[in-house]
Amino acid sequence: MALAAVKGDQTLAQLAERFDVHPNQITQWKAELLERASTVFATASEKREAGPDVKALHAKIRQQALEIDFLSGALGREK
Repeated sequence: MALAAVKGDQTLAQLAERFDVHPNQITQWKAELLERASTVFATASEKREAGPDVKALHAKIRQQALEIDFLSGALGREK
């Protein structure tokens, strides 16, 4: 459906009727397809580079764990 929207052979209204979905849904899927299409042909190293920064995520998790522990103690709740 998203490919049909990208091709542009039919209007959104025609596609919505053909596939029995709302035109907004087709627009969303089309945008997502166009945004992520480059990852289909990316090499393994390019995909690794595009991934999240694991160190930053771990640091954020540690920070949030400390905040939760602090707030639990401040509210008088034990784990």
